[in-house]
Amino acid sequence: MSDLQHQFGSDLSVGPTGDVATVNGSALGQQRVLRRLLTNAGDYIWQLGYGAGLAQFVGQPADATRIRAVIRSQIFKETAVARTPEPVVDVVSDGIGTVSVQVNYTDAETNATQVLGFTLGDGT
Repeated sequence: MSDLQHQFGSDLSVGPTGDVATVNGSALGQQRVLRRLLTNAGDYIWQLGYGAGLAQFVGQPADATRIRAVIRSQIFKETAVARTPEPVVDVVSDGIGTVSVQVNYTDAETNATQVLGFTLGDGT
């Protein structure tokens, strides 16, 4: 199954023939995981409980344990994420307001390791 190519926080992409680009496979799974983690609960009007709302941590003292817990509470809601082995979530604060997050998970369809990295801070 494919979907529109849309990286969270960016515009839609143009495909090779000039139409809207699509994505499938592992890239689609990464796109969906990132969208779930960065969407605030209540913002998606068709499913009000959707989203981890990691942006709520911007401007707050870094709490790596809480951020990690929020990610783990949401990541298995995406069918692209295999249940075993469990995802590894690394959360690191630079001490001046930016938190780096790296999520390593296994793609449920291909069994390939997926690495998803992003930062929480100014501009998130």
